[in-house]
Amino acid sequence: MGEPTESGPDAAAGRGRAALIEDGVEFDGRDAALLRAVDAAGSVAGAASALGRSRARALSRIESMESAFGTLVERRRGGTGGGGSRLSTAGRDLLDRYERLQAVVAASAQVPETVLGGTVTSVDGELAAVDTPVGRVRGLHDDAAVGDAVQVRIGADAVTVYKGDEKVDPNATSARNRRRGRVVGVDAGETVSTVRIGVDSVTFRALITAESAARLGLTEGEEVAIRWKATATRVVAHATESN
Repeated sequence: MGEPTESGPDAAAGRGRAALIEDGVEFDGRDAALLRAVDAAGSVAGAASALGRSRARALSRIESMESAFGTLVERRRGGTGGGGSRLSTAGRDLLDRYERLQAVVAASAQVPETVLGGTVTSVDGELAAVDTPVGRVRGLHDDAAVGDAVQVRIGADAVTVYKGDEKVDPNATSARNRRRGRVVGVDAGETVSTVRIGVDSVTFRALITAESAARLGLTEGEEVAIRWKATATRVVAHATESN
C-alpha cells in the first residue's frame, strides 16, 4: 500500500488537473464534480442525471472513493420526508482539500516534463506503446504509426510517488505506467516541491505539495515507485531528442 500523496495539474497539456491519492485511489476533477452534483441535487440519481452518467456507475465510483477516503455521501432512505443523499463532513472536507490543491498547482508558473525518446511498437486506438530507455511506455498519440521515432512527454504533475515494496513490471499492460527508481533529490518550494527520481539513465520529475513531501519523508537514495496514467502521457511523432 502506498503512502497518500497529491498530484498537480496537467498544465503541459494546457488543462488544470489536480488529484488527491489515498491507498491507490485517485480523487480528481470528475470526482469533485460528482460530489458537487450530489450536494446540489440531493441524490446520487439526480447527480448522475445532471452529469450524464448512469446511477449505477456513479454509485460504484462513490463506493470506490469511500474505500479510501471514508464515508463521503450520507444516504437517507425514503419516508415521510423522502429519501436522498447529502455530503458528509468528510465529503465536504475532501472537496475543500481538493479545491485548495487545485488553486496551489494552478498558480504554478511552469510544470517540468520528463522527455523520453523512443520508437512506437504498437497502436491501440488512441494509445500507443513506445519502447524507451526505461522500457515500454504507453501514452496518447496524435496519428503515430508503428516504427515512428517519437518523444514521450510526461508532465511532473502527472507522476505519483509511492513508498513501499510494491512490485513493478515495467512492460505489463496497464492504464498506468509504473517504474521503480531512487530519489535523486528534492527541490523544496514554499507550497510545491519537485522530486527527482532516477530510473536507469533517466531522471523523472514529480510535483507534490509541501504537505505530501513532509508526509512521505523522502530522502536521497531512497527506493520508491512512480506511476503515471497513460492518458496523461503525450506521444509526439518525429522527435529526435531525449533526456
